[in-house]
Amino acid sequence: MDKLISLTFLCWCIPVMISGASLPEDVEKCHFGDSTCLVRSINALIKHYPKGIPEIGLPPLDAYNFSDSVIMESPNRGPIWMDFRMRDNVNKGFNNATITHVEGFLYEPNQKQIVLKVRLPRLLHEATYEMSGRVLLFFFNTTGKLSSDFQNFRITLTIKALVEYRNDKRYLKIYNLVPSLDLDRWIIWLDGLYKENTDVTVFMNKLVNDNWVEFWNDLQPGLVKAFTNAFTVLLNRVFDNVAYDDMFLPYVDIRMGS
Repeated sequence: MDKLISLTFLCWCIPVMISGASLPEDVEKCHFGDSTCLVRSINALIKHYPKGIPEIGLPPLDAYNFSDSVIMESPNRGPIWMDFRMRDNVNKGFNNATITHVEGFLYEPNQKQIVLKVRLPRLLHEATYEMSGRVLLFFFNTTGKLSSDFQNFRITLTIKALVEYRNDKRYLKIYNLVPSLDLDRWIIWLDGLYKENTDVTVFMNKLVNDNWVEFWNDLQPGLVKAFTNAFTVLLNRVFDNVAYDDMFLPYVDIRMGS
């Protein structure tokens, strides 16, 4: 009986594994390279699936967890140095994102790079931070909760992908993703920055927020790297589950008439 159950299970699973996952039926499919349709379809998907679509590998968009990040790392020597790391990262607000522009997604995806432009009214980032460093004679080593508010956040993703073949189907795999970040305001709070003196914690957080542009410019390379990893993992999960051709309407070669 156990063998019969196992064989039945395998017979049911194998076709699913071979065929791969499919987009939900209510997701509009577009012709390859149809930017207008793709903008409309992706925005509808974001609106209707804030909790993600586990079947295709799309994680929750209202609270997206991503891997640990190193925002700043300096050699632990000299009069001034600092290490800043984040773990337990959660981004909240991608469910309110609006796709404003799409390029690429041609039938031959390597013919043109993919470009996605996204706007979010707010992106809230929560994490646990670890910070250590030295400023002249002052050494510090602390950890605590971090909250970060990116307001009117604009992201441009420039993507290069290669095609992999599995079970006679084409799948995309991102090998290069470059994000460009822009925003109107950045508000950050580092809890427990100076555990011995909460007044100093409040003062230092105010100092950072009053001069947020300078801090943003200094930390942006590390933040870009964190967003690069986060978006690469997010998109590759979907591309790994859903065959490229299954995301679009059947291809029609106008030159051949079919």
